[in-house]
Amino acid sequence: MAALSSASLLPPPSTFAPVLSPLRKPPPQHLAIRGSPHRRRGRRLSLAASSAASPDLEKEPSPSPSPSPQEKSPGDLSAVAESVKVLKEAAKTRKVPSPELLAALAKIKKAKLDTSTFFETLGGTQSPGRTWMLIFTAKGRLEKGQYFPVTAVQRFDAAGKRIENGVYLGPVGSLTFEGRLSWKKKILAFIFERVRIKVGPFGPLEIGLGGGDDGREPSTKDPFFVWFYVDEEIAVAQGRGGGVAYWCRCKRVP
Repeated sequence: MAALSSASLLPPPSTFAPVLSPLRKPPPQHLAIRGSPHRRRGRRLSLAASSAASPDLEKEPSPSPSPSPQEKSPGDLSAVAESVKVLKEAAKTRKVPSPELLAALAKIKKAKLDTSTFFETLGGTQSPGRTWMLIFTAKGRLEKGQYFPVTAVQRFDAAGKRIENGVYLGPVGSLTFEGRLSWKKKILAFIFERVRIKVGPFGPLEIGLGGGDDGREPSTKDPFFVWFYVDEEIAVAQGRGGGVAYWCRCKRVP
């Protein structure tokens, strides 16, 4: 799960394509592990994946999170690298079995990585930030999960401290929520301020949610994500309700 112009028309799902580079096993030394470990309508939307996007591969490799002072054994690092590889393959093909994804997510969640570069990688260095499709969602204990059945995209803007959640149903229409966010350590909290509803060829209808009235900074009293892994291609996080999901980086295709 960065700002959208209210006059703009929201694109159909086919305008989003995953940005994934050819799979490669990240060098173990690039992965570092620390010591141990959408109620307004906008808050009920938990964005999760796209079932109608074709891969659009980038050629540049993606950096892994930077090292932290404490590292585990090469075996632990290798397990994280292999798990990341599984998630990237699933984002490209949507054919990796759910049990394999659940196991990969569990290993990444357990391996507490250095989070210092996560926010910039997730939201970019300038507005309007970066867009991500959530591919897979799982329940808190990672016992069950599934590929999300519709196109759902989130946009994070680290510079503007903005967030946008959207579900896109092709020619039928779309539903998007927009608001502000905050980042503290590895927690991204957010408050939705407005919702936009688009039906067929008509322009979007915008409805205020009241979340922007007080102007306060979002906190853990609001919806939030705790991020376990972020690189230039995928991101893994857990929501306030305990569910775990992962996204793949996507771009808008003209």
